[in-house]
Amino acid sequence: MKEINSSYLLEECKRKLASVGLKNFLTEAELDAFLAKVPENVIVVLDEAYTEFTHPSERVNSFALLDKYPNLIVNTCAFLESSRKESIDTVLEMAGYKTEGKCKKVIITGCLGQKFGQEVFDGLTEADAVVGTDNYGKICDIVAETLGGKRSLYVACNRGITFGKRVLTTAPHVAYLKIADGCDNYCTYCLIPYIRGHFRSVPIEEIVEHAKQLVDGGVRELILVAQDTTKYGKDLYGKPAIVELLRKLSEIENLSWIRLLYCYPELMTDELIDEIATNDRIVNYADIPLQHVDNAILRRMNRKSNYEQLTALFDKLSAKNIAVRSTFICGFPGETDETVHEIADFLTRYKLRNVGFFAYSREEGTKAYDMPDQVPQRKKNAYVKRMYKVQQGVVKQLAEEDIGKTNKCIIDNVDELTRDGKYCYVGRTYFMAPEIDGLCYISSDKPLEIGKVYDAVIVGANGYDLVAEVR
Repeated sequence: MKEINSSYLLEECKRKLASVGLKNFLTEAELDAFLAKVPENVIVVLDEAYTEFTHPSERVNSFALLDKYPNLIVNTCAFLESSRKESIDTVLEMAGYKTEGKCKKVIITGCLGQKFGQEVFDGLTEADAVVGTDNYGKICDIVAETLGGKRSLYVACNRGITFGKRVLTTAPHVAYLKIADGCDNYCTYCLIPYIRGHFRSVPIEEIVEHAKQLVDGGVRELILVAQDTTKYGKDLYGKPAIVELLRKLSEIENLSWIRLLYCYPELMTDELIDEIATNDRIVNYADIPLQHVDNAILRRMNRKSNYEQLTALFDKLSAKNIAVRSTFICGFPGETDETVHEIADFLTRYKLRNVGFFAYSREEGTKAYDMPDQVPQRKKNAYVKRMYKVQQGVVKQLAEEDIGKTNKCIIDNVDELTRDGKYCYVGRTYFMAPEIDGLCYISSDKPLEIGKVYDAVIVGANGYDLVAEVR
C-alpha cells in the first residue's frame, strides 16, 4: 500500500509542478509569455551555455524570440568547438536582424571575446563591440558608445572579482557564491586557464560580507563555486584556506546549508573532509570532478591524482557518509574498452550519487588536440551510453537503500493540496544540488516553509528522484 501511495504522490507532484512550470527547462511559450510582460527599457539575458548537452526536444529556439523582443540578449559559451560555432552563427544571424532594422547594435560578450578578442574583432566586423569576461562592469558605457557610432574592443584582463549588487536568478533561498576565478591546473583537454586566467581568490572578509548580504535577503543555502574550490586562498594566504572560509561562513546567523562544488581530489584533505562531516551547516556533499580513474589516462590529462590516491580518498569519504557528485570524460585520446571498464568498476565500488559523462571534445589550443590515438566520435558516444547504463544501476540500488531512511531536505517549492488531503512540495535532500541532481517530492499533513530544512522519511523512488514524507 505504501508503494502505491508513493507512486501516486510522485506522479501527482509532477503533474502539478508541470502546470506551474517548475522544470529544468522553460518552453518557448513560457519564455514568450514572460518576455511579453517585460518593459522595453529592461534588458533580459537568456543563457544558452551548454545547450549542446541537452536533448534536442528540450531546446528552445530562443534566438527566434529576438524577432519580437529588441531588449533580449542571448549569452553563449565558447568552451567547446560546438558552442563557439553556435556563437559565431548567432552573431551573423544578429547582423542580419540589424540590416533588417530589428536590432540596432550587436555586441559580443563572454568567453569567445575574451579568448579570441582581436581575431573576433577583426573577423566579425558585423559586431559593434567585443567585450571579454573582465569588462562586464562597463557594459552600460559600451552600449552607449556603440549607439554613438563607436566600435570598440574591451578584452583587457583586470582579473579582479567584484560582486556588486546581486539579482538572484535562482530560487530566493538559494544563491551561488563565487569564491575564486581562473585556474592553474592546465589539464590537457581544457581551455579554461587560457580564457579565465590564473587562479585568484576573493579575500575571506569580502566573501563573508557578501554572504551576509545574501542571507539577510532571504538566502538559506549558499553554494560555493570556483574552477577549483579546494585551492581557495592559496594565492592570498600561501596555503589553501577553504576550511577557514567554511568556518567563517558557518557563523552567519540564519544560514542553513553550505554546499561545495568543483573540489579537486588532490586537495580534499583530512581536515576538509572532517569539516564537511562534522559541521552542521555544511551538507555532507562534495562535487569532485574526477574525469577518469585510469592512471595512464590521468597522466595524459595532466591530472594530479592517480588511481591509488583516488581510492584512498573515496574510502575516507564513504566512511564519513559524504555523498559525491562527479564528472567523467569518455573517449579521451588513448581510451580503450579496458580503461572505460575501470570507470565502471569505480562507480559500482563507491556508488557515487550523481555522475555526468561527457564525450571528449577535441579543442584546438589544448595539448590533447595533437595527441595520438584519438577516439572516433561513434566510440566516444558508445562509451558515454555504456557509463550511463552502469550509473543507472547504481542509482537504483542507492534509491532502494534510501527507502525508510530519514534525510534532511530543503523545501524549494510548494504545490496545492493533493487529492488525499496532503500538502505536496518539491525539495532536495542534502545529496541533491539544485538543477544538476535529482529532486525530492515531499508530502506533509501540515504546511511547510519554503527554504526551510526538515527531516523527511524516504518512502519511494523514481529514477534519480525520491519521494518523502515529513511526519
